[in-house]
Amino acid sequence: MASPPVLFSAVGLSPKDRQAIIVEAPTVRNKVTHLLKDGLTGFMQSLILNHHHTKEPFYVLDLGVVDNLMDNWTRFLPMIRPFYAVKCNSDPALLAAMATLDMGFDCASQAEIESILALGVSPGLIIFANPCKLDSHIRYAASVRVNLTTFDSGTEVEKIREFHPKCSLLIRIKPPDDGGSMWPLDSKFGALPEEVEPLLQAAKAAQLPVIGVSFHIGSRAACSRAYAVAIEAAKKVFEAAAQLGMPPMRTYFPDTTGMSIIAEPGRFFVESAFTLAANIIGKRVRGELREYWINDGVYGSLMCSALFEPKNLTCRPLGCNSNRENPTCEGALTYSSTVFGPTLDALDTVMKGHGLPDLEVNDWLVFPNMGAYSSALRSNFNGFNTSAFSTYLTYSNPS
Repeated sequence: MASPPVLFSAVGLSPKDRQAIIVEAPTVRNKVTHLLKDGLTGFMQSLILNHHHTKEPFYVLDLGVVDNLMDNWTRFLPMIRPFYAVKCNSDPALLAAMATLDMGFDCASQAEIESILALGVSPGLIIFANPCKLDSHIRYAASVRVNLTTFDSGTEVEKIREFHPKCSLLIRIKPPDDGGSMWPLDSKFGALPEEVEPLLQAAKAAQLPVIGVSFHIGSRAACSRAYAVAIEAAKKVFEAAAQLGMPPMRTYFPDTTGMSIIAEPGRFFVESAFTLAANIIGKRVRGELREYWINDGVYGSLMCSALFEPKNLTCRPLGCNSNRENPTCEGALTYSSTVFGPTLDALDTVMKGHGLPDLEVNDWLVFPNMGAYSSALRSNFNGFNTSAFSTYLTYSNPS
């Protein structure tokens, strides 16, 4: 992207300073429980025994995990500013903590922009990263001075010219290779190579500056080479813009003066930071098979994991009702188990063939790595209110 390099306040901060900033963030202050590295299980047991008489599912958000991931990012990629993809998880405490560290944000709609601006984030730290936007949302972006967006079609150029003529553009291209992504997006978004020059000409005619190139390999890509070939494709766009006499854009070169590199991570920052606890509401025994019903499921937090990533989904027991002396059921005999969600749809099957001990109704199952596209995809199918789940804040320390 052709603008001065942008550094952010997380760079150079000590772990102690970052922690102090995070725990004082709005919506976070006075709500954080500090834990030792392995203190999560005990904390969840305490919550279940002392606070969860209603037995509703709940999340635990470990802001220490988010902080550690931010630290890794700033140490290994200090020249690349992250713009967190809000669609992945829009938990208010999470967003507030990120905002205190001067994170940028990738927003796809007016509502997402509103949620970020409400945290006091500068409009300049927001990218309206949706290549096809509602007219009303473009007008709103103009009104709040969110002046950077993506496009991949001529009709989008016309909409932006009409409703936000002061906006700068990133042309989104289709990457040549999706890297075996589990969630490829190239069938929906991204300009083809032969479309790039006409789109640049359309933007130039509309007097809308194209200041950079955007691409999205897809989520959970398996091959890093996909990024190399996408960057190479982006270089060709910069060259095409120069041939059209447009202001220079630089990338993929040794000389990066005047160059800003950004990334739009989502899953990286949140997947491992959230843990879900769900209550067992029903049980059936069929020989050696154990079948359990829990009060969350495919139509709640577990849609993405259960339907599309079952190999990555796991859980552990908390037998807080049946085995208080050994709630983690360490050493207990396990049985092949099926876990169902609460709705009437047979599709609402969370996992099959998972080894679990012989649990009882009102025991709990704990699901780690539940931060990515869990709360974001919840619905109220069959009348189950999945929007009322509580989120408890912790900060784990390494020792």
